[in-house]
Amino acid sequence: MRGLARRRASDIVLASGLALALAGCGSAPKTAFDLSAGGAAGRGGSGGGQIVVAEPSALQAFESERIAVKDAAGAVSLLPDGQWADRLPRLFQTRLIQTFENIGRARAARPGDGVTPDGQLNSDIRFFGLDAARSEAVVEVWVRLLDARTGRILRARLFTGRAPVGAGGAGEVATVLDRVSAGVLADIVRWTGSGPPPALRAGT
Repeated sequence: MRGLARRRASDIVLASGLALALAGCGSAPKTAFDLSAGGAAGRGGSGGGQIVVAEPSALQAFESERIAVKDAAGAVSLLPDGQWADRLPRLFQTRLIQTFENIGRARAARPGDGVTPDGQLNSDIRFFGLDAARSEAVVEVWVRLLDARTGRILRARLFTGRAPVGAGGAGEVATVLDRVSAGVLADIVRWTGSGPPPALRAGT
């Protein structure tokens, strides 16, 4: 009985030490990485319409500041030594609005900014992170363009970008993801069109 009690006490001490170690790892500072807008800053044109860009929806793995990693089995974990500068959906929304400003395909705003929009852009982040099995940075975003007056979906498309990633750690992963994301953002803005009403015509 005394031996069993000692073993139990030892197990408790070991578990407590492991919990403290994990807590220490979790509290370690992480490098914060930003995303870039697509297009060249300051070169926007005079888009004729107003687009409201909603914050993207996303699964829980992509809802935070953490950088997602998918393994060969499809399981998603989080990069331990780096994170985004803000929640990924909010950061992506901000850079998408800036991409509209850079490229000049309509004026963009957030819901609640007090504008009367011609159209609304809704999106869903399907994947945004490292595909470890393929050593690729992957961005997949499903986008829907709506008529702001009727709520009718005019068109929708899946935007995908990918690029190889080496063994440079969190910094390289974030850098390549930033480059891929900027390309996807520019593609979304160009696809939206030259601004309402042309951008809100049905079709592809």
